Amino acid sequence: MIEQLELAEKQALAELGGVSNLDALRAWKSTYLAKSGPLAEISRGMGKLSAEERPQVGQRINAAKQALQRSYDELEQRLTSEARVAELERDRVDVTLPGRPVHAGRLHLVTQVLRDIERVFGTMGFTVWESPEVETDEYNYGLLNFPEDHPARDMQDTFFVKMPPGSPKVVLRSHTSPGQIRAMHRFAPEPVRVLLPGKCYRSEQVTARHEMQFTQFEFLAVGRNITMGDLKGMLDAFAKGIYGAETEVRLRPSYFPFTEPSAEMDVSCNLCKGKGCRMCKYTGWLEIGGCGMVHPVVLRNGGYDPAEFSGFAGGFGPERIAIMKYGIDDIRWFNSADLRFLEQF
Repeated sequence: MIEQLELAEKQALAELGGVSNLDALRAWKSTYLAKSGPLAEISRGMGKLSAEERPQVGQRINAAKQALQRSYDELEQRLTSEARVAELERDRVDVTLPGRPVHAGRLHLVTQVLRDIERVFGTMGFTVWESPEVETDEYNYGLLNFPEDHPARDMQDTFFVKMPPGSPKVVLRSHTSPGQIRAMHRFAPEPVRVLLPGKCYRSEQVTARHEMQFTQFEFLAVGRNITMGDLKGMLDAFAKGIYGAETEVRLRPSYFPFTEPSAEMDVSCNLCKGKGCRMCKYTGWLEIGGCGMVHPVVLRNGGYDPAEFSGFAGGFGPERIAIMKYGIDDIRWFNSADLRFLEQF
């Protein structure tokens, strides 16, 4: 049995000498140091020995186990250290190489224009206020003095939301003007001065000049003794803040259900400086949007007494402002997600 033990120990050490990685070392341990290994098998045969032989063989088995365990521990420590060194070498970072630059994002052009607009209106005391994009027909049209038979109430011009029978009509807002009523309901009877930016939706045929989804910003000021002159002065300051100090403004009579009197606002063409070019159709002027004095019916619907209060309001498109400011030829570029276009700004 002693010879069998020495042979098993010699074989185990020989195989251990050929182990070169931790996986092979674990496999060696399972073979020689496990309960099913050769040393354990020899130990189970000690019952056949005489009482005088058992202590001697037992000591020899324990010595062999300790020698194999010691050799295993030493090799495990060395292989673990080598593996750690190899891993660190693989993961080594060469700090002398140039770093990988982070690709910085940028604001969308419409967002940039809106922030410029908010900055200019902020200097005139306007607060940015948000209103819902999904509105009731009453807020989108009724409270803004749109008659029942107005074309804008047709499904061909407006996106109506399907609602349960008996529910109020609900639409995707076709303009930011419903925010006027909501702001007045919030602040009446105190004076109010708000800017209402956001997305709008219309059932339009998509062309180079029209989109189904676009952005507007509404401005509203209500107080005592507000006049058309205040509106003109505010528009002049706005145009100069956006297009430059040399920009001129003119108002042309128009009609909107929620303002009276109403006007279209034009600014002198910033590309040709009023001399006439293709962008301004050789008129020297570019149309920005509509505005006017808040209609007495709308003031009353908002909670103000028209005999005591007056105000002005208007709605412009940031896309239109950007088109005219940068000479963009197609409104569809804004929502195209084409980086060739977006990265120019």
